[in-house]
Amino acid sequence: MATNGRHPKTHRENDGDDEGLDPKKARETTLRDELRACIAELSDFVLARRCAPIMVRLAWHDAGTYDKEVEEWPKCGGANGSIRFAAELAHGANAGLGKAVEMLEPFAKKYPSISYADLYQMASVVGIEAAGGPKISLRYGRKDAGDESGCPPENNLPGAKAPFHDNAKNPAAHLRNIFHRMGLTDQDIVALSGAHTLGRAYKDRSGMGADSTEYTKDVAEGVTPGGSSWTKEWLKFDNSYFVDVKSKKDANLLVLETDACLFEDEEFRVFANKYAEDQDAFFANYEEAHMKLSELGVKWIDDEPIVLED
Repeated sequence: MATNGRHPKTHRENDGDDEGLDPKKARETTLRDELRACIAELSDFVLARRCAPIMVRLAWHDAGTYDKEVEEWPKCGGANGSIRFAAELAHGANAGLGKAVEMLEPFAKKYPSISYADLYQMASVVGIEAAGGPKISLRYGRKDAGDESGCPPENNLPGAKAPFHDNAKNPAAHLRNIFHRMGLTDQDIVALSGAHTLGRAYKDRSGMGADSTEYTKDVAEGVTPGGSSWTKEWLKFDNSYFVDVKSKKDANLLVLETDACLFEDEEFRVFANKYAEDQDAFFANYEEAHMKLSELGVKWIDDEPIVLED
């Protein structure tokens, strides 16, 4: 597991070894080549390992610590790769994510021009697309936090049930406290919650859910069994999270307080009902919200992002 800095030479340190070539363009060319190669390799890896859910969770937990009121980078949190450090991985909300960091470390070593921050966000969108979700065209060139001093304080991420660490009076208020702190909207809150269509909750990580259910007890070879899922097909990205949470008809499916409130809160309910009825609308709003999330607190290495052409 990576616990510090980076490889001896990264694209932000490359001083342009090719004689006569502009250093910035040299870095960008190398990065573009590595990004394309890494995306292709990650796509195969995520499909083979069936690990899209944990990759989405890793990227979310790296980015979702952002506090717009903190001006100093990287102490403001956000998508800066600080979750790779032991201090942040030890946060209660990050239980189990060391596995995802370890899974991605070979890619970090093979593609040294790609920052950890970029790699974690890349793995997330690759996973979503591989699971049948929307294609999210990330921008790249995020700078990494250099050491553990850049880790955010604990409890910047949302909780799942009362009592909430921010002393919110109800789940909807808690979600707004956390997401509005990042600069996100009510629509973003509901859309991003839809990512729970992927994955499971484990008692030994979050304290939530069952040891196993009808949908998690028998899994493919190489996949950890057990836990409670929000949806029947928890490796498929679609709008079934909203359909299932709304109906509450299946005792084998997980519905947390912060899930149920999406249909109980008057403002949230407008979006949740729309997504339950219209998957295309969910995908469109999810893509927009995920892009926002992926750039929270980002400091671009060359002061501007890199866009890959399709």
